This record gives sequence, structure tokens and C-alpha cells, in this order.
Amino acid sequence: MSKNLDNLVLQTRRDILRMVHAVNSGHPGGSLGCVEFFVVLFNKIMKHSQENISKDMFILSNGHISPVYYSTLARAGYFEIKELSTFRKINSRLQGHPTNHDDLPGINISSGSLGQGLSVGIGLALSKKLNNDNSIVYVLTGDGELQEGQNWEAFMYASANNVDNIIVTVDYNGQQIDGSTEDVLDMGNLKLKLESFNWKVLEIENGNSLDDVYNTLNEAKKNSMKGKPVVILMKTVMGNGVDFMMYSHKWHGIAPNDEQLEEALNQNPETLGDY
Repeated sequence: MSKNLDNLVLQTRRDILRMVHAVNSGHPGGSLGCVEFFVVLFNKIMKHSQENISKDMFILSNGHISPVYYSTLARAGYFEIKELSTFRKINSRLQGHPTNHDDLPGINISSGSLGQGLSVGIGLALSKKLNNDNSIVYVLTGDGELQEGQNWEAFMYASANNVDNIIVTVDYNGQQIDGSTEDVLDMGNLKLKLESFNWKVLEIENGNSLDDVYNTLNEAKKNSMKGKPVVILMKTVMGNGVDFMMYSHKWHGIAPNDEQLEEALNQNPETLGDY
């Protein structure tokens, strides 16, 4: 990957950390773990714009990781970067969980309640088929979120109806709000489960590698439009890029204090300019 994308990764991490610190609330752990995915998806994979209806679309199902989404959209030109400073504040368009009733560009679903994004994405994909639109719908969901039953109805529906213009990525970090996914509600072998639902399953062993994410998303595109929906199991590290946040569910939904912020920012130097 290019130096520009490496710089964007560092700056996105800084945005996330500063946003949640400023209001002492938010979800830094999962946001940090998905930075590389967002950077690659929006800058190398998706064909997206604010105006064109016949475009690739993105659905964030695990809406609590909104900081990484907002940073990505702002730095892709969807709205001014300085608006990131309003995160979670009264009357801000950048609420803790994304909402589309405030006309924030790039937001396609209000995703506070978990387990719904896949169903919405399938609906969008079907509408594209009806409109002879060959673009792709991308969905990101968390692994803990797959404990919601609605997802499995959606997985079954998509394969049964040959919804092959959708690419779903599972943030497979093994953590959720109250502990590890294995301890809270073990889902067993997700790959075998999804294959039994007749999905094409791809895997990313290092979802925090720009190259690995890029290569697998490209492979997913090559496998789309071939009769089967595609899902990627993307192994990431919660809190990636900040050593004291990594590998722990504790940073699912708490903000760093002043000293922790300073330490975290020192590990991620400013590259493209802070908001």
C-alpha cells in the first residue's frame, strides 16, 4: 500500500482518539480495530460518490464504531473535517450511533440497534438488481453482533435468493462489551456455519494489514455476481495501534483520560493535520 494510506491510517486513529476523549464517551476499541478496513474500502475498493445513485453502497451494522466511520467520510470529502469536533455533542449531526435523519452525507442507515444491517443491505442489493444496477452493497458487522438471530434469517434469505451483489465483512475480533465472544455466547466455527448457509466464505488472517484487506476485498469482488453472496471473516485486534488498548474488551466503550490520550497520540503521530 502507498505511504498516503499509511498516513491516513495514523490520522484516522488520531481522529478516533480525540473524538471520544473530547466528550468522554464513545467506542474507541472496535473503531481502532477497523481503521485499515475503512481506509482500504473507501479509498481503493468502493465506487462511491454523494450524487450518483448507481454506486456502491456501504452499510455499517455495528453502528457504535461510528468514530472510524465519521473520520473516513470526512477525510473522503463527504463533509468538512472540522465537523468531527462536534462528535456526540448536542445538535450535532455526528451522534454516537449514525442516523440518516440529519442529512449527514454518506450515512445510509440508522444503526444503533445491533443485528439489523445485514437485512437492510440485502434489501438494497435486491433493489439494485431490480433496477439493473450492477454496483455492490458492502456491509460491516461485528462478530458479537452475530449472536442476534435476525442475522441468520438474513444469511438464509440471501443465499436462497441468489443475492450475489452483496459483500459482508465480519469484524472478527473475538471481543464484545462484557467479555470475549467465546465466554459470552460461543458461536463455534463461523466459517463452517456460513458455508452451510451456502455463502462464499473468505478469510483475512490479519485484518489490520492494509495489503491483506485490499487483496481479500478484491478477491471478494471477483467472486461477486456469480450466484452466491460473499462474506469475509476478518480477524482484527480491538484497540489496534494503541498498545494499552489492544486485545481487551475493556476499551469497547470507554474513552481515554488526558494522560492516556497523550500516550495514545504519541504512538500515532499527526500526518495529515488534526481537525
